[in-house]
Amino acid sequence: MFKIVLKEELGQNVKSFFVEAADAAKNAKAGQFVILRIHDRGERIPLTIAGVDAQKGLVRIIFQETGKTTYELGALEEGDYIKDFVGPLGQPTEIENYGNVVAVAGGVGTAEVLPVIQSLKNAGNKVTAIVGARNKDLIILEKELKQACDELFIATDDGSYGAKGLVTDVLKNLANKENIDIIYAIGPVPMMRAVSNLTKEKNIKTLVSLNPIMVDGTGMCGACRVTVDGKTKFACVDGPEFDAHQVNWAELISRLALFRDLEKVSLDNFKRNPECKCHKE
Repeated sequence: MFKIVLKEELGQNVKSFFVEAADAAKNAKAGQFVILRIHDRGERIPLTIAGVDAQKGLVRIIFQETGKTTYELGALEEGDYIKDFVGPLGQPTEIENYGNVVAVAGGVGTAEVLPVIQSLKNAGNKVTAIVGARNKDLIILEKELKQACDELFIATDDGSYGAKGLVTDVLKNLANKENIDIIYAIGPVPMMRAVSNLTKEKNIKTLVSLNPIMVDGTGMCGACRVTVDGKTKFACVDGPEFDAHQVNWAELISRLALFRDLEKVSLDNFKRNPECKCHKE
């Protein structure tokens, strides 16, 4: 059992937990994730490690309530327990001194890109972050990002904060002004694909962190398979990060939609008949 010691509301339906998980906190690196299960009958879901406090043995996870399991997770409070919390999983981000790095994030991807930015900055890179959301209320971790990177650009679809438009609009303007050595992107698949299309035209190396359907996180089930450079890869053990220009985006989008109708039914049933799954000591 893994205790939630701190819970914070970061934005609309976005929550942050610090969870007691000493082994994961000690070994985690930027870009890795955990798989958790709230209770015995719960679904296994992957969540990126958004930060650690190795001395206190804490792992930070940040998530948006979008489906049944994340709503159920968000209903837990400080002092409650999560049944299973396995990690760190996946390959860590390849951190090098590339030079001029741009990190692009959309939505809750901002939480996932934060430890990557911190690690890239510590390696001596100049790091520029571009984050986007539908509106101002969905922008998270702005203070932490400003502290972690050299320059921060914000874009909102409705223009309520920062530049009006998409992260790709900001990225295009930036790429036209300066030489970029590498781009790291994480967020909704349409956003990552748009970044990939833009950077492929400009011949800028781009890494993306993929979020396919995942079950066991060890490569055994095959649910998280993606096609990269014409070869089958498993995001849980080969990734989650891949060369954006080699990803079969159409296949990824198709596979992500496989259980959309069932996910909606599950969420609707949960909202009609919520059950407390809190596990206290």
